[in-house]
Amino acid sequence: MDWKTTDLCDTHGDAVRVLEEPLSDFGGRLAFCGPVHTIRAYEDNGKVREALSEAGQGRVLVVDAGGSMKRAMLGDELGALAEKNDWDGILIFGCVRDSAALAELDLGIKAMGTCPRKTDKSGQGLRDIAIRIGGVDIVPGDYVYADEDGVILSSKRLPDVD
Repeated sequence: MDWKTTDLCDTHGDAVRVLEEPLSDFGGRLAFCGPVHTIRAYEDNGKVREALSEAGQGRVLVVDAGGSMKRAMLGDELGALAEKNDWDGILIFGCVRDSAALAELDLGIKAMGTCPRKTDKSGQGLRDIAIRIGGVDIVPGDYVYADEDGVILSSKRLPDVD
């Protein structure tokens, strides 16, 4: 990618929103961008599996897991599914597991940290809703741009990004 979040912030100023939550990189791709698809689910990744089973078409899945550090919302199997189905990236306000395997995927993944425990499977969660993470409101259809310097969001695709 020939863009940087720092340059996008300089160019677009207040038209972009900067995620204030520090997230670490876990995927094999550090820079990624695309239209947002959202999920809110707490310690249950059934909706994550459901979304990643669909064609990603270059989208980025943003998961509000309530900041839980008790269960991992994404592991190697779901990461491989996302890569296979053409998702560009995944942001998780929560944890991942199988971090060594996730690092081998051609997929952007950012999360708060790792946890070896899998999630419950109770079927709870909501898709395609407005969420708030790191001081930023995020709605389906926003565009997310993430790299080693952070995560920014825009209500529309930025014109100078290929």
